[in-house]
Amino acid sequence: MNKLLVITVLVTLLGLSAQGLRLPRQAEEGTPEEPVADVAEADGKQGTLERLTSAVKGYYDTSISTASSWLDSIDGLKLKEKAANALSDTTVAAMTYAGILQDQVYHIFYQP
Repeated sequence: MNKLLVITVLVTLLGLSAQGLRLPRQAEEGTPEEPVADVAEADGKQGTLERLTSAVKGYYDTSISTASSWLDSIDGLKLKEKAANALSDTTVAAMTYAGILQDQVYHIFYQP
């Protein structure tokens, strides 16, 4: 089901981008005008699908730039060092409490 959805979206986007490469109609009389590669340039307006496609592309570019800036800010925080320090501190504390618990259990079973 997911593959079908992905294929449908890709085919739709391909169709929308192919629509953007349409050539405008040429006048029947007189000298033919030079073909314009983009419908937006020919008509001076963008169609609904073209606006939708450009909006999706804009959101995609924005999300990529935001994600990369977040990754850059995370690298600057030195999270690996902080995680290693937290792990070592937790290990030391857990070993201390495990030793106390072991002594308590030993004295419960082997009372003098």
